[in-house]
Amino acid sequence: MEEFRCGDCGATIVGAAVALVVIRLAFVTLCSGRPLGAAPQHVKTLIILGSGGHTAEMLSIVNVLHKDRFVPRFYIAAATDSMSLQKARVLEESLIAKGKISNRKVEEVARFAQIYRSREVGQSYLTSIGTTLLATLHALWLMLKIRPQVIVCNGPGTCIPLCLVAFFLKVAGFKWSFIFYIESIARVRKLSLSGLLLYKFHLADQFYVQWPQLQKKYPRAHFVGCLM
Repeated sequence: MEEFRCGDCGATIVGAAVALVVIRLAFVTLCSGRPLGAAPQHVKTLIILGSGGHTAEMLSIVNVLHKDRFVPRFYIAAATDSMSLQKARVLEESLIAKGKISNRKVEEVARFAQIYRSREVGQSYLTSIGTTLLATLHALWLMLKIRPQVIVCNGPGTCIPLCLVAFFLKVAGFKWSFIFYIESIARVRKLSLSGLLLYKFHLADQFYVQWPQLQKKYPRAHFVGCLM
């Protein structure tokens, strides 16, 4: 009888814990997109870069941000993508040279980091399980280290582990990062895999598309027109 009661008590505790997690998950999902009080003067911003067109688009977006408000800016790219971080540094240096930033040193307003890739081009899905796990653990370490208030991304696979970690940190109550997702202009009729995951699972607080037909297909998205 005692064993039965202990087992029954354990099952009750597990059930209660699961219920609390589900309630918290629902709460975070419902609150997605809502402002969290007065915005601070400086917003620690994480900017996720991707290779090629993704980086070009993202740097165009950064170029129109309020530079003295979204600071410090943390640029993150895949470990095999040094070119994107180099372009980001060039942009920051040019902003300082043009007097668009009050600070005089790049290190005062921008920092640069790399993250393990979840999956390389052509890599098998079986072996990508291990690399995805490694990338997620690395993303957790980066998120706990940076603790961004805002995350801006536009579709590279690198954003998935970072946004997943940010979302589950919200659920756990550790940190609330506001995720802005801007779908690439190259996506005219359907979302990218990254965009689809963030949209379907309500991971992004604000979801933007650059083509009206995408907004009609995905009604929770906001149409903003061409940003390039």
